[in-house]
Amino acid sequence: MNTQEIAKLQNEHLMPTYAPGIALVEGTGTFVWDAEGNEYLDFVSGIAVTNIGHCHPKMVQAVQDQVETLVHVSNLYYNEKQPQLAKALAEYSGMPGAKCFFCNSGAEANEGLIKLARLWGSDKSKYEIITMRQSFHGRTLATLAATGQEKVQTGFGPLPEGFVYANFNDLQSVEDAISSRTAAVLVEALQAEGGVNPAEPEFLPGLRKLCDEKGLLLLCDEVQCGMGRTGKWFGFQSYDVQPDAFSLAKGLGNGFPIGAMVAGKKLADIFQPGHHATTFGGTPLACAAALSVIEVIEEDELLSNTMMMGAYLVEGLCEIAMKHKKWISGVRGLGLLLGIVLDVPAAPLQKKVQEKGMLALATAGNVLRLLPPLNVSQEEIDQALRLIGEACAELHDEMAAQSPTPCQCGVGE
Repeated sequence: MNTQEIAKLQNEHLMPTYAPGIALVEGTGTFVWDAEGNEYLDFVSGIAVTNIGHCHPKMVQAVQDQVETLVHVSNLYYNEKQPQLAKALAEYSGMPGAKCFFCNSGAEANEGLIKLARLWGSDKSKYEIITMRQSFHGRTLATLAATGQEKVQTGFGPLPEGFVYANFNDLQSVEDAISSRTAAVLVEALQAEGGVNPAEPEFLPGLRKLCDEKGLLLLCDEVQCGMGRTGKWFGFQSYDVQPDAFSLAKGLGNGFPIGAMVAGKKLADIFQPGHHATTFGGTPLACAAALSVIEVIEEDELLSNTMMMGAYLVEGLCEIAMKHKKWISGVRGLGLLLGIVLDVPAAPLQKKVQEKGMLALATAGNVLRLLPPLNVSQEEIDQALRLIGEACAELHDEMAAQSPTPCQCGVGE
């Protein structure tokens, strides 16, 4: 089918929760192709999902082998892949005694964190969770309530109670939000949907200290930052902090649906039979896919590549920003989760780069988010920089220029 036929079929039979523009039918590595055969350099990666690229041979083989062996048995029985994956995540998290609960998505993993915190605090009448303004934690009712963005909550009230909002990168704001009902603080190391805002160096360590002093849990949402995206296995490791528990999804399965909640020793045994469950979480097939992702990241040294290619990409982006400082104010992010910050809406730039054969993602209104796979090459980054540069040059005369501002290209370590 061509794009027009696919779009017609979708419009007739799918709820209009998205507004896609092209139909992608094939992908390899950092590239995808649409139904008409047009090639695109993919710097969206399924929104930080395909961290090892499209159709990586090792993942393809792992999934094929598992499909031929055992796909699903329910969590009423052991399956050998699930504890292997749990062990790997516990080891890479650096949290002694950590244990995992597997699910299917990031929202479900964050729901698990919320339930875990409430159960932990139930005998102390503590149930409130402090989250950050401009955060994003999911689209279910509880995770929507946890998300500190009114625009995504509108129309879905009354939302579940028990969430209080503080300002990101503002320890005093968090401390002011603490009450006798507070059980936990839930935070992202980098607010991806909120505009690619990294935590300042002192913020997460400060939260850890504050939670310890007040007897609260520190929970980290690693759904988009995790699995190497920031140059560390998990975003909180960029700040030398250990949370009490964290959530994972997206890059964990490289496109195969799987989420996880990883709890340190303090919370590892809070959930007991009957407290939480899932039919599809941690199937042999999902865990085989995730184990292959971990193997590729480790064997191909993708954490190192993420740091090197991230720094290279930032350098090139800052050069572009300096050329267009009338409407580009800077670049920010961590690793290969980067954003070009504009003084104008980002959607026109997203459209321009797509027309030139590159996929990027506008977020928070004025940020163009770049999420290449962790094994992106320098040549592919050079191609991306050329396409972005060309798009910016074309837009320069089309967009209303604002007063020049200094380029703020400081990117977190």
